[in-house]
Amino acid sequence: QVQLVESGGGLVQAGGSLRLSCAASGNIFSISLMDWYRQAPGKQRELVATITSTGTTTYADSVKGRFTISRDNANTVYLQMNSLKPEDTAVYFCKVRATGWDTSVSSDYWGQGTQVSVSS
Repeated sequence: QVQLVESGGGLVQAGGSLRLSCAASGNIFSISLMDWYRQAPGKQRELVATITSTGTTTYADSVKGRFTISRDNANTVYLQMNSLKPEDTAVYFCKVRATGWDTSVSSDYWGQGTQVSVSS
């Protein structure tokens, strides 16, 4: 099993910044993908950003130029969020696609979510 622990959410004024972290631990041989999703009240969960094992990143159009996804060698993924807008308010979830030491099959694991609220 893989456990994900998120941190860094909170309340910030429009134009401010927050940095989210998501640390993965447990039965991890490799992680191929790390993602950040978000879900606003009454809306579907949407993909915000992705980073691959080789460092390739992709972003939703709504956050390009404002958010940066990164990862370290200790299985932690970050989301630096700058120039935040009220429409960025949502619960943010990390997801990793990991392979364990005892299997060749990869599985997706989700974090518990962290609230980001941006006031106008």
